[in-house]
Amino acid sequence: MSNEYRNDRDVVNRRSRTTERPVRYREEDYYNYDEAPRPRASRQVRPAGPGSEQPRRGAGRPGPGPQGRPSARPGYSQQGRPRNPQQGRPAGRPAASRDPYAPGPQPDARLRRPVQGYAQPGPACEPPRSSGNGGRNTPPPRGRNAQPPRGRDTGSRGRSVQPPRGGKAPRKKNPFKSFIKTVFITLLILLVIGLGLSFVMTKKAYSLMTYEEAGDLDKEKLTADGVTNILLIGNDSRTNGEDGRSDAMILVSISSKTGKILMTSVLRDIYVEIPGYGSNRLNAAYSWGGPELLMKTIEQNFDIPVSRYVLVNFEAFANVVDAVGGIDLELTPDEVIWLNAYLNEYNELRGKEFGYDYIYQLEGGMLHLNGAQALAYSRNRYIGMDFGRTERQRKVMEEIIKKLPGTVIRDFGGFVEALCPNLTTNLTFTECYTLLLRAPFALRYERVSGSLPLENTWWNENIDSMAVLGVDFEANKAYLKENLYYAPKKETEEAESVE
Repeated sequence: MSNEYRNDRDVVNRRSRTTERPVRYREEDYYNYDEAPRPRASRQVRPAGPGSEQPRRGAGRPGPGPQGRPSARPGYSQQGRPRNPQQGRPAGRPAASRDPYAPGPQPDARLRRPVQGYAQPGPACEPPRSSGNGGRNTPPPRGRNAQPPRGRDTGSRGRSVQPPRGGKAPRKKNPFKSFIKTVFITLLILLVIGLGLSFVMTKKAYSLMTYEEAGDLDKEKLTADGVTNILLIGNDSRTNGEDGRSDAMILVSISSKTGKILMTSVLRDIYVEIPGYGSNRLNAAYSWGGPELLMKTIEQNFDIPVSRYVLVNFEAFANVVDAVGGIDLELTPDEVIWLNAYLNEYNELRGKEFGYDYIYQLEGGMLHLNGAQALAYSRNRYIGMDFGRTERQRKVMEEIIKKLPGTVIRDFGGFVEALCPNLTTNLTFTECYTLLLRAPFALRYERVSGSLPLENTWWNENIDSMAVLGVDFEANKAYLKENLYYAPKKETEEAESVE
């Protein structure tokens, strides 16, 4: 390759690097054949063969001058430029065929602007200047209007600054939105953890219970019209699974309409209609047909749907009181005497000596009771008859409910092992899990205690040589409906009704 051709290429490539994007100019973009004609010497290429010489590179060109440079032809400068701009071929004369390896004319500053109408070649026309180094070997820009190379600018302190896209400044983060997002994610994580713990707790407790069906009542919904009714049956059997009498019946109703938890004791001596058996005492329904017949009897006589039950024996009652750490109740002197009397029977059943767990504070007052003492206190029916006994049972239940949340958090395993093995129910696992999830919301409900029949709605009767209670069922039905299904009136409406 001749020096003229090499210099020509170097000038074009070197000057094209000064712009933001490399530009390669074609020969016809800056060469005007009318003003700067230059005859081209075609290169003679002959096929190689025997007896033939290979053409020398650059054959047909002027020979070298005195200093090894190409000799100038008449009318042309040493660089190949025409001395007379008017000299040349006529306008419109087509370009002669040229050797692709022949050197082009030297670029001139006034002829370097591309011809209008030609698109400037893109980066694909320029060979890569560096291999995988991010353009760090690219020569620095030159000239007054030269732009810095694109890419990351680390600045004087070494910090990486990415130029904004589209010419827009980056948006600043809203701290309030970030705080809300953090709180939401935290609450979501806590919710998932709570649901998982509730599931594990319910599964462990339910595995220790005894499940027994209640016939067609199992097909009914747990909650109807916003009210969940569960019948707690206190069986006087001493061990789980043993048949006995229904010593106590408490209807627990959770109403989302009125925001109340109603614990209603149902007296066992009420004279009622038993489906399929005629009229008799209420506790006879449990003796004849178990929990299923007892729930159907209550539903028929008091017009309230009951389809779920939990059966508790003596041992479970005493164990749950011990699991919560005992309860504090105020007893009268007579109640202390009868409590010790009922303890004699329970001590004999569990193989304890006479006088075990006695209360020697005979004057009464605020006393701390353990499981056995609370059971003896609840069974006393000689003070206040059956009404007094059910009232004492509700007092014990209320004290257990107060201490239940702390006990579950402190010693859930011990509480479950003390209570659940002595429970029998027709609640399914899903229903138990649902009740556990609703428990935190139900704790803020108003707790109301009562008994059926209501005061002044009953009378003593003797039917078939049985001492029973006659009841005004319509008045008692209205009491249940008002506390479970009718939402309380607003104060404004009450004030208007008074006016």
